[in-house]
Amino acid sequence: MAFTLPPLPYAYDALEPAIDSETMTFHHDKHHQAYVDKLNEAVAADASLADHSIEDLLKGVSKLPKAVRNNGGGHWNHSLFWELLAPVGQGGEPSAELAAAIDRDLGGLEKFKTDFNAAGAGQFGSGWAWLIVQDGKLKITSTPNQDNPLMDVADEKGAVVLGADVWEHAYYLKYQNRRPDYLKAFWTVVNWNKANELYAAATA
Repeated sequence: MAFTLPPLPYAYDALEPAIDSETMTFHHDKHHQAYVDKLNEAVAADASLADHSIEDLLKGVSKLPKAVRNNGGGHWNHSLFWELLAPVGQGGEPSAELAAAIDRDLGGLEKFKTDFNAAGAGQFGSGWAWLIVQDGKLKITSTPNQDNPLMDVADEKGAVVLGADVWEHAYYLKYQNRRPDYLKAFWTVVNWNKANELYAAATA
């Protein structure tokens, strides 16, 4: 079954001023669509990959063609990223459980944001910053390109609670080379309601 591009859960301009409408249009309609198209091409070329979920493909991606790793990662990462963003004032707050875990494992919310931004800003080239649950504890990590912590090739594996895209296509039209400014603005549009849901599932 072919993978499909999920619709944005909000309007293209809904995340302004943090993320502009033009960036969201290109990012979703062009970049994410291209990952979906190329993933479908890669899967169609190998009958053994048919009927596998994207998660199943990523968990064993070390044994699969590089096109599946790159484009499957791009599809999964972006599908989640859209859900982890929400218009200003609509994203809620960390749940009591997630807030307590951030205090316990990461030194509090402000330190977590600082360290998460540092992971994103410090990722050389293109990649992602992540908040994951690993062995029951929260951990900040980053991955290059379209890799993610689900993959068996990831240095740090775990269940994703939050992610930030630090590819230039995610911010360059508005922020140019100012990735730290983009990451600072990212916190104004985080969908904590989704992060809370992911944390609850990861620790159930």
